[in-house]
Amino acid sequence: MKAGKEPGVNRRARTAVSQKTAVSVVYVAAIFLSTMDTTIVNVTLPAIGRAFSTPSTSVATISISYLVSLAVFIPASGWLGDRFGGKRVLLTAVTVFTVASALCGIASSLGQLIAFRVLQGVGGGLLAPVGMAMLLRIFRPEERVRALSVLTIATGVAPTLGPVVGGLLVTNLSWRWVFYVNVPFGICMLIFGLLFLRNDVQEQPGRFDIAGFLLAAAGLGLVMYGVSVGPDLGWTAVPVLVSIVSGAVLLGLMVVVELRSLAPIINVRLFKDALFRSCSGVMTLESVAFLGSLYTMSLYFQDGRGFSPLAAGLSIWPEAFGVMTGSQLGSRVLYRRLGPRLHLTVGIAGSSLFIALLSSLGAHSSIWHAWLIMYLTGFAVGQVFVATQAAAFATISLSDTGRAATLFNAGRRLGGAIGVAVATTTIVLVSEGARAADGTGTDLTACRAAFLVGAAINLLGIRAAWSVRDSDAASTIPARRRNKRLEGAATEE
Repeated sequence: MKAGKEPGVNRRARTAVSQKTAVSVVYVAAIFLSTMDTTIVNVTLPAIGRAFSTPSTSVATISISYLVSLAVFIPASGWLGDRFGGKRVLLTAVTVFTVASALCGIASSLGQLIAFRVLQGVGGGLLAPVGMAMLLRIFRPEERVRALSVLTIATGVAPTLGPVVGGLLVTNLSWRWVFYVNVPFGICMLIFGLLFLRNDVQEQPGRFDIAGFLLAAAGLGLVMYGVSVGPDLGWTAVPVLVSIVSGAVLLGLMVVVELRSLAPIINVRLFKDALFRSCSGVMTLESVAFLGSLYTMSLYFQDGRGFSPLAAGLSIWPEAFGVMTGSQLGSRVLYRRLGPRLHLTVGIAGSSLFIALLSSLGAHSSIWHAWLIMYLTGFAVGQVFVATQAAAFATISLSDTGRAATLFNAGRRLGGAIGVAVATTTIVLVSEGARAADGTGTDLTACRAAFLVGAAINLLGIRAAWSVRDSDAASTIPARRRNKRLEGAATEE
């Protein structure tokens, strides 16, 4: 690894902030904005539709285009970070995201807004993998669990905060401020990063794998599109089937091509690493359950209890608070005491249980009862997020970290989209069945079914979690506090 030259940067100012602090601040702030942007816009879609006199089916493209663009550009992120340095790519991504946000705010037509949302997705798609690789390289394995607990706050709180901020801005200002709000934060991140971040370039990033990139980008983009529109158009609709099947075929071809490549842009060989494979699978499944439950809770409060979008967003906040407190306890105490395998297993079992308990909520359930279950759900999810991200890269070399972060984040993003799609499909199917049976709409019954389906899917992660060997991830447990049982297991295995 070599540090790139940075003419014009105030080196004396840069040394005032450690690289660990600088990377953490910029990355967490960037991830917070890009993650929140996936949910903050959903609240504003009706207002945007009225502003452009456009039906809701067309306005939904605003969100879908962003998700597809994210999926398309994630594959290139690992190679770009290795080739040009994490600082350059991360700050370029922040710049693209910020400029695109400003352009979205001044868009004068729906077509312009969709185009600028695609540009936003370009920046967002590069942010997560590049920033995560920088974070993993700057922190030693035993330090990562504490560092990643801060990241967990961003990834756990941002999806919940999005509807709240979006509702406030639309109610008190206009839908354009949902995009404008990103601009000052983006500018601050850019200035801070220019002053304090160091640019490290990998010695041998290899050539750019055009074939692998095109296959991965097209495959992920098509699958993300199909999953996003499937609940609305119907899973048997021709565009949905063509998108998902074509995307799956292209991803299959990508695997074949990349296994034969000497310098793959998507290093699928990394999935031969049992620890990385298991943790990636757990994160994908937990993202399905977490994002799906958040989406369903919003519908429960609005359709089942008649809350306004803003009130519903505020009512979901206890789940984010649970993630915050849970991740802190997990990183400071539980991870080192339980070890990765047991920590993950307990977290998955707990989050599945509490998501299932959300199905017990009725039209007149105490709001405090709902908040308690939501808090406990977030608390358990925080355990999984902390343990998964801390352990996943323990056996990955520093040179492979960028490509591994690409795979890890692609699964997380796809899992979130699948979670919302599964919840929506379950709600539609149950609601239609109820109407056919008694002629009435039973939104609460549909929400209950969605919670139970999400909990069942999440339970599948227990098998992957139990396959984790504590000895493989022993380096990620702080040495001075390492549990004697884990040290013994490391010696035996």
